[in-house]
Amino acid sequence: MARGGINKALVEKARDALLARGQNPSIDAIRVEMGNTGSKSTIHRYLRELEQAQGTLAEGMGSISDELTTLVHTLAQRLHDEAQARIDAAQKAFDERLGQLQVEAAGHANRAEGLQQALTRSEEALAQALEQLTETRASAQVEQTRNARLAQACEDLEARLADKQQQVVSLEEKHRHARDALEHYRAASREQREQEQRRHEGQLQQAQAELRQAQQALVVRQDELTRLNRDNERLLSALAQSEQQQAKAAEQGVVLQKDVARLTTAYGQAQGAREVLETQLGELRANLAQVGDAAARQAQELAEATARGRLLEQALAEAKATQTAHHSDENPA
Repeated sequence: MARGGINKALVEKARDALLARGQNPSIDAIRVEMGNTGSKSTIHRYLRELEQAQGTLAEGMGSISDELTTLVHTLAQRLHDEAQARIDAAQKAFDERLGQLQVEAAGHANRAEGLQQALTRSEEALAQALEQLTETRASAQVEQTRNARLAQACEDLEARLADKQQQVVSLEEKHRHARDALEHYRAASREQREQEQRRHEGQLQQAQAELRQAQQALVVRQDELTRLNRDNERLLSALAQSEQQQAKAAEQGVVLQKDVARLTTAYGQAQGAREVLETQLGELRANLAQVGDAAARQAQELAEATARGRLLEQALAEAKATQTAHHSDENPA
């Protein structure tokens, strides 16, 4: 009795599988084909029964008449010849189509190689463009930093120049006030001297007249002569005081002249500093204009590099799309 569910149908199936693969359907091979199940005696018994059944079928076939056998053989030969003719035609068509496909494949391979080379060149050009773009952006950043630093320095210098200009204006105002004060003092001193001189001349003339009168009336007017002498002493004292005041005024004039000279020197120095600062400001403005021109050129070069990068990216995308399309044509679904 068979073990493990082995039956005649399973043995026949395993034998046919081995024959289909061109292997010898031995008992061990059939047992391995069925998963190492079943006893060898059972497998041998089923194989013997299958061979007996095939022998019986062969004996029945031998009873067919010779005419039927000849007819079958003739039909079989005709079918074989027709099938061989169709196979030959199909083989020829297949060979022709295969040649065409090989030529097309070679053309596609050449185009793919050309596209790959173009893609490689595009990628290299894109890498160079990106590198140039990076360098240009770095240069632009440096120039922007420098522009900001120069602009700040220019603003500082302009502020210092404004302070110096205010100082110059203040010095000019002080100088003008000092000059006006000196002119006023000179005018007042000159007017005072002229008044004192006129008064002195008048007094001297009066004294001389009185002296003449006194000399004429010396005998009769001795008292008047004494009074005139006292008046003369008083006038001399006043004249001495006037001379002292005039000397003090002259000293004050010398001091004011020294102050004016010092203010004039300071004004000259301030004017020199102002000219130097204006020169420096002109140079800074010229440098700032050059830096602005350089920054504009850098920005233009950056825009051109960006445009070239975009064109390269577009060309790369088109090349990849073309390569993808050729791959799709070579490998249809």
